[in-house]
Amino acid sequence: MTIHHGGCSCGQLRYRLRGAPMFTHACHCHLCQQATGSAFILHSMIEGDLLDVTAGDLASFVGPSGSGQRHIVKRCPSCGDPIVSYFGKSEKLAVVKTGTLDDPSVLPPEAHIFVDSKLPWLTLDDGMPQFTGIYDFEATWPVASYRRLMTVRAKP
Repeated sequence: MTIHHGGCSCGQLRYRLRGAPMFTHACHCHLCQQATGSAFILHSMIEGDLLDVTAGDLASFVGPSGSGQRHIVKRCPSCGDPIVSYFGKSEKLAVVKTGTLDDPSVLPPEAHIFVDSKLPWLTLDDGMPQFTGIYDFEATWPVASYRRLMTVRAKP
């Protein structure tokens, strides 16, 4: 089983992912730029029940979302680093902030999204798929990952 460990910058919050994420993308939307103070954010999607907090507690904050749906950002209460987001009415699908992994290089992005908001000085020449908005999950994700997503979405 693949296990990834991560945490916040102050060290008070630690977590582990008990499995490989379904998909990782780089989001270039303006909301992600504001939230990170950077050009983009890396998000790795995994089943919510495969994310375990192993030290500390997560604090919940309501965040904006481009879709207008509910967006809860869970952060370290000590340093405020964002660790994971949940969109919609449940926490079945965890959107992990990939940069909080101990070794974020193990989950490189598989696509760039919202490149219409990409900062003009950033050149994307990595050969990855690029989308002006969100992608079609079924067409973009690996088949096994898409099946996992459908299983998550079907949970009550």
